[in-house]
Amino acid sequence: MFELIFCSLVTILPDYLYRRYVQGKRIGREITLYSVWFELRYGIVTCAMLTVSVITMVFYYHPTATAAVSVYRTVPILPDRPGRVAEIFIDLGLDSPIKAGEPIFRLDSSQQQAEVEIATKQIGEIEADLALAQAELRVAQGQVDQATAALTQAREELDRTQELMARNSNVVAQREVDRLKNTVSNREGGLAAAIANREMVETKISVALPARLESARARLKEAEVVLSKTTVHAGVDGTITQFNLRVGDIVNPIMRPAGLLIPVDTAHARIAAGFGQIEAKVIKVGMVAEIACAAVPFTVIPMVVTEVQASIGSGQVAASDRVQDVTQLARPASITALLEPLYPGGLDKVPSGSQCIANAYTSNHERLATDTSLSTGEYVFLHVVDTVGVVHAAILRLQVLLFPIRTLVLSGH
Repeated sequence: MFELIFCSLVTILPDYLYRRYVQGKRIGREITLYSVWFELRYGIVTCAMLTVSVITMVFYYHPTATAAVSVYRTVPILPDRPGRVAEIFIDLGLDSPIKAGEPIFRLDSSQQQAEVEIATKQIGEIEADLALAQAELRVAQGQVDQATAALTQAREELDRTQELMARNSNVVAQREVDRLKNTVSNREGGLAAAIANREMVETKISVALPARLESARARLKEAEVVLSKTTVHAGVDGTITQFNLRVGDIVNPIMRPAGLLIPVDTAHARIAAGFGQIEAKVIKVGMVAEIACAAVPFTVIPMVVTEVQASIGSGQVAASDRVQDVTQLARPASITALLEPLYPGGLDKVPSGSQCIANAYTSNHERLATDTSLSTGEYVFLHVVDTVGVVHAAILRLQVLLFPIRTLVLSGH
């Protein structure tokens, strides 16, 4: 309608003024309902062509996305294992704000606490074994000292006997010398056994028992980690919604989450808009845009395009057990663009998940100011493209004004 009115002002109106003041034809006389086409045919045809051209230019260079949503991220609240809810730490409201690290609920942990106690007692047993091994080491050292003294004594008796035999063979019998040699050999074996026993105890103290102690401490740490996981904490700051757990409920991470956590850093952050595929070459990062949301009537929010998805969702192919049919892939799909507020706090009043309408505007201001290679036709055309964006902005504001009336009055409420 705006385009038709504008185009008629520069086509039909000049044609009528020429007919009226130059040719002297008047409405109701020469220009009637039956002769208006013949009299104003040049203006009407030109107006129709210009209107179609302007509408095409407006909607191509300044595209509209009727599918625009205030997107936000959700984090499912899930425990690491199934269990029965033993305690709830948050208010059971529709929305519950929470800080990172705060507990949400706790599962029954009697089994995990028993495992922690078992691991703790095992550590105590191993530490007691270490103390006992220290006593065993002292005993083994005493046995080594005793065996060393006995061996020294036997060697001294053997040396003295051999010396006497060397002086006078009739004083000492050969059998006595052989007995002392056997005693020395026996004492050497006893000393070797005592040393081996001491080394075994030392190995037990330095290697075996510390390894068992470290293993027991690792089991204790594992049991404590499992025990800590029975309490589910918030990973980020945000708001908990759809939390319907009660004490005694069974929670299974495979079947359903306990609720949803909406991180505070994703709420009121951006708008995801789906533009038609024909605007693939027009939508660019940095384009100025505007949105109007149903949840915030009579408000137009300035935005800017920050990201444009390079792929279109209709062409994706996933591995399956069936041969893909191209006709199933060729369904209509849009180009996704992310819009962020042009000014801080622009989306603070827009509830997360709101449905909106988005307009993006092509701007050639910098190109017109810096590109000296533009021809006169290109220069005029780019000016026209930027100018007709006002028409689309006016249409958006008219939609904002009429939306409450169309929704509350004309929709059957």
